[in-house]
Amino acid sequence: MTRRTVALDSALSDYLFDIAVTEHPVQRELREFTAGHRLAKMQISPDQGQFMGWLARLIGARRYLEIGVFTGYSALTVALAMPEDGAVVACDVSETFTSIAREYWQKAGVAERIDLRLQPALATLRELLDAGRAGSFDLAFIDADKPSYRDYYEACLELVRPGGVIAIDNIFLSGRVVAPKPEDPPGVHLVHAFNASLKADPRINMCVLPIGDGLTLCTRR
Repeated sequence: MTRRTVALDSALSDYLFDIAVTEHPVQRELREFTAGHRLAKMQISPDQGQFMGWLARLIGARRYLEIGVFTGYSALTVALAMPEDGAVVACDVSETFTSIAREYWQKAGVAERIDLRLQPALATLRELLDAGRAGSFDLAFIDADKPSYRDYYEACLELVRPGGVIAIDNIFLSGRVVAPKPEDPPGVHLVHAFNASLKADPRINMCVLPIGDGLTLCTRR
């Protein structure tokens, strides 16, 4: 027995993709398009997308909240996994990136399910709470600016239902969170502290998956 997860070299990573990833044709098209983008690393990996879709189906998600859209792969993945009456609220600030997302959502036939809010996410989260949406979401995904992770998390704790799931991406920051250096950006230090705080948070049950750049899953008690 070991306490270490098997490291994925290129061959094992390719094997994982071959046996584990099933994509809608538009998902694949969007992923391949985004691979040529200068910020392609911001897109979740296809195996993480597979997991997100599986998770949405597992918990019977019908209301999904996404913070950080980029070109729309994760929102597309979850929208495709939900029933036809499922609804997505997607938060981003970039018209440029999300114009790509809109194109592919439309092509996949899920655009009508996705309510894209183009403004700072905290403003949208406050609007949702003010509109009485507390406890109404089944699944939330945080994948945006790292310094705001704590604020996003606190708002999502109010917005997801008891038993609902909050998924938090990039909690490894390519390994920089292990021992942040003084010269590292503030976001690295903030994510380091945020990660440490979740284990003792009595409001949740949590686990961390070494998938992509690290994914924390929190279930609201």
